[in-house]
Amino acid sequence: MARIAGVDIPDNKRGEIALTYIFGIGKSSAQTILEKAGIDPNKKVTEWSDDEANAIRNIIAAEYRVEGVLKSEVQLNIKRLMDIGCYRGLRHRRGLPVRGQKTKNNSRTRKGKRKTVANKKKATK
Repeated sequence: MARIAGVDIPDNKRGEIALTYIFGIGKSSAQTILEKAGIDPNKKVTEWSDDEANAIRNIIAAEYRVEGVLKSEVQLNIKRLMDIGCYRGLRHRRGLPVRGQKTKNNSRTRKGKRKTVANKKKATK
């Protein structure tokens, strides 16, 4: 396994796909990185030489925010929204969808497991 940006990327996959295992690198970023390093995107990770792996490491270190740095930046952005009390921050605080989705029927991922509210019985006359 090759270790890039603190992540063990799988050997048996194409380079383009293997790089997406790093948090903060998607398919288009992976294509760009491989193009700058001069590596064929279809080449498997096992076929990379040490020089190619080092070139990829250097490109990622110089030009991309990945893994821990990116995760902490995202968390700070969410905390900032909650501190200033904007609408998005309030939605984060309450654990509700942030991007305008309806919540009557869906949004179970954000709201969690259903909590049933029992009906009050009607008072008998």
